[in-house]
Amino acid sequence: MSSKKGIIVLMGSGELTATMVGVHKELLTRISDRPKAVFMDTPAGFQLNVDLISQRAQEYFKTHVQQALGIASLKSKETTSRFEAEQAYQTLREADYVLIGPGSPTYAVRQFRDTPVPEILIHRIEAGGCLVAASAAALTVGRFTLPVYEIYKVGQELHWMEGMNILGHFGFNLVIVPHWNNAEGGNHDTRFCFMGAPRFKKLESLLPEGVSAVGLDEHTACIMDLDSEEAEVRGIGRVILRRGDTERVFEKGDRFPLDMLRKEYPIEDWNGKTKESTPKKPSTEAVTDSFWDRIHRLEKSFREGLAQQDPKETTRALLELDRTVWQAQKNLEDEESISEARETLRDLIVLIGVALKDVPVDRTDCLAVLVEELLGLRDRFRQSQNWAAADAIRDSLKRVDIITEDTKGGPRWRLESPSRGGRLR
Repeated sequence: MSSKKGIIVLMGSGELTATMVGVHKELLTRISDRPKAVFMDTPAGFQLNVDLISQRAQEYFKTHVQQALGIASLKSKETTSRFEAEQAYQTLREADYVLIGPGSPTYAVRQFRDTPVPEILIHRIEAGGCLVAASAAALTVGRFTLPVYEIYKVGQELHWMEGMNILGHFGFNLVIVPHWNNAEGGNHDTRFCFMGAPRFKKLESLLPEGVSAVGLDEHTACIMDLDSEEAEVRGIGRVILRRGDTERVFEKGDRFPLDMLRKEYPIEDWNGKTKESTPKKPSTEAVTDSFWDRIHRLEKSFREGLAQQDPKETTRALLELDRTVWQAQKNLEDEESISEARETLRDLIVLIGVALKDVPVDRTDCLAVLVEELLGLRDRFRQSQNWAAADAIRDSLKRVDIITEDTKGGPRWRLESPSRGGRLR
């Protein structure tokens, strides 16, 4: 391991997607000729598929990054034995490159509290190693952690939790907010890590004075090189620094001094934008047709086709949505997004079933209400001995292949042509 200081990488999402393959490769070559890389599973330790997430990370590194990836497993302090915990700690102590990713940020913070993990990670960075904190894990490394699930899914009051504050050790008084430009909500605002603009504005007001917020667009990395004291934006989006009423936006490819992220940097030197500016989609060619843009566009097409009873457009939208989901999986889109998109597909299939429930079975059912109303009118004409009017209704129906019969039980009718699906009523 080199004596130079290490690297902290914050990713908004996409740590195991095609977007970040080049970033992982470059970082590994920067820290060592023969780096030892490790994935830590703690944020997802409560999930039943936690081992599958670890396996996917290993397969991704082996296949796409061409790097072996070990596992530091610390799923739960309550269920992990002392021996297993010490194995995880030792695995971390020997790692040059530590990747921590999806799951629950608050669960991760609770599991890491009162363990050597934060101190080990700080020591590895000081020794020249690289910590990659992505998605949920990115939320944990600042002074405070955003309880995403508790607020967005459970409905708890707006609040912050204490974070691991690994960044604080290196002079950064920050909260990290991944999924800054999230668009999964479609018809409701899920930017700012699923909080939406009104709630996030209130959350910012709850931060103590001097704490800045760093927003990370999805599929975007902020590489903080502590040796060169410089940060770089990689991926397809932006990094946003917000302090008080001032905002600074760093685009893909931008480099800037780390002091920009430290509270000592004079705010008047930012030339920043007002806080009211809204998150834009990343300004790259991939943005105009992002995964969620396509999903929402196809969902809209489906609903419009269904409303207009257009089977061609409805079917096309469903097939294209299915193709988009499978293509995203091939392109290494993150599993959570794919799962949400599949849920959208299932919802649309259910809508077809609901619509079909109200569709008449055949032409006879379609005509029944109108024909029976006309037969009722004809019967009234017959009772008043207005035979001409009654016969006119009968003849009009016959011209469109509807045959009427007067029986003791009342009038009956049928469609003359069996090929049109008629039956006696």
